[in-house]
Amino acid sequence: MDTTFSMIKPDATARNLVGAIIQKLESEGLKLQAGRLTRITPSLCETFYQDHKSKPFFKSLINFMLSGPVFVMALKGEKAVEKVRKIMGHTDPAQARPGTIRALYGESIERNSIHGSDSLPNADRELALFFNKTEWKW
Repeated sequence: MDTTFSMIKPDATARNLVGAIIQKLESEGLKLQAGRLTRITPSLCETFYQDHKSKPFFKSLINFMLSGPVFVMALKGEKAVEKVRKIMGHTDPAQARPGTIRALYGESIERNSIHGSDSLPNADRELALFFNKTEWKW
């Protein structure tokens, strides 16, 4: 059993989709180990998206992520990283498989409702940015 990080983005929290998204994740066999609604600070947001710093969309991404609250989660399950990424769907909602979170709720490539870690090492890094291990490792 693995634990991964996921974040419901400001576009989805603004549309009251937190419950629907969590329900979708749980219905696919994932267990919510920890979660909370929070606002990201500019510093934390830049650290979180450090891999995109040199990309042209970085400033727009940061502004979007600071535009409202997010719901951060630790999700546990068998092959949790792969499972969450499959349930989320393609980054571009227009290309996402029907029934995935992004196909259902995403508005655009940037406003795609959810983030999920892409590997276990990144999951560990991202979980550590938002949670103490005692909050999710039980």
